[in-house]
Amino acid sequence: MDGTQRVFDEETTLGNTKPHLEEIGVTRIASITDLDRIGIPVFSAIRPTAAEGAISIYSGKGSTESQARISSMMESFERCLAERIGVNADIVEDVAAEEFIESVENASDGHELVDPNKLLLAEPLPPESLVEWTQGWDLLLEKEVYVPSNAVYHPYDSPGMSARLFRSNTNGLASGNVIEEAILHGLLEVIERDALSIAEFNRNPGKQIILSENDGVNYELMQKFESNGVQLKLWLLPHDTGITSVVAATDDLDLKDAALLVMGAGSHLNPEIAIRRAITEAAQSRVVQIHGAREDTDRESFVRQIGYERMKRMNRFWYEDSESVTTGELNDISSATPAENIDVVLDELRKITDSAIVVDLSRKNVGVPVVRVIIPGFEQYTLDRERVGHRVRKGRKPSPSSEKPWKRRFGKRK
Repeated sequence: MDGTQRVFDEETTLGNTKPHLEEIGVTRIASITDLDRIGIPVFSAIRPTAAEGAISIYSGKGSTESQARISSMMESFERCLAERIGVNADIVEDVAAEEFIESVENASDGHELVDPNKLLLAEPLPPESLVEWTQGWDLLLEKEVYVPSNAVYHPYDSPGMSARLFRSNTNGLASGNVIEEAILHGLLEVIERDALSIAEFNRNPGKQIILSENDGVNYELMQKFESNGVQLKLWLLPHDTGITSVVAATDDLDLKDAALLVMGAGSHLNPEIAIRRAITEAAQSRVVQIHGAREDTDRESFVRQIGYERMKRMNRFWYEDSESVTTGELNDISSATPAENIDVVLDELRKITDSAIVVDLSRKNVGVPVVRVIIPGFEQYTLDRERVGHRVRKGRKPSPSSEKPWKRRFGKRK
């Protein structure tokens, strides 16, 4: 379909998923598009029974109303099924994966484990610490492995005497019409967050993507921003895979509102789809800030205290001009099905890592597959400033010798 790849069309997807919304506690799906002047469809889904520490309002975006509606619904399934039984008010069925609590040393006797330190812990884990483990499948090693449950569930509270390793988040949570679709989207999200973390840490957004009328719907979506006084810059993020990761950075030149200096991001094997996701997510970010109803939108008051001019200076690398590239210069490495696309992604990941784990969070009574994808060592700086690995330093932008700081300051030595 235009701007996306799915197993089923929008009508079939809606028909398959709508009956399960009541099962996960969703009480309302609503368009919030008209809260903003941009006009790109954004929908919200309301789930009042969300667990403590989670959010109860989920957002979705798309180039059509149906896509935005489906997007908000799919996020509802992801968030609900990421809550474990006991704190989940809607789901009583547990995941099929085996789970247990044990120290790394004792658990490694008879089990293949993911080293918790590879998940970028803020502090080293004492060897005697108890850890809760959940069974997953390593797509690269092609075998069962156990990962810390802290990386699987959200929100996460460690049971008993087991350790809480870090603040849980939703990175790699994904749903789909079929499980292959969910796995693909989960892999792409982890790659997107890795690329964005590297770019943010190094203040290096990469190359600016220039759209023209030849880019069709993507160009039309960009014009919705520009014609309403909102500057939109598209960036091709540097990354050591061939997967396209894009950021859309926006600046409301009319309102000059610090809270509306927002971004959207997207990764895909097809550059056109990656760009579409980034642009529509930027529109979603604007509407969510204006709506102000989500529990995770407390940045509004904070950034407005800092002020528009200072916020823009602090993040000027997203708004300055740079070396440019066109969509036609980007490589489309996508295939025809989710399963084939997964194989392409795994071939790219093999160049830089030896592990990519998927945990199946699906429940038999809920007809929408949900997974959590975990790639040990991949960065999450954009989500958690305390968790920084060695990959972020690979994104440093080399300066020509003529631009060395000491030469700019003191001039060339004679």
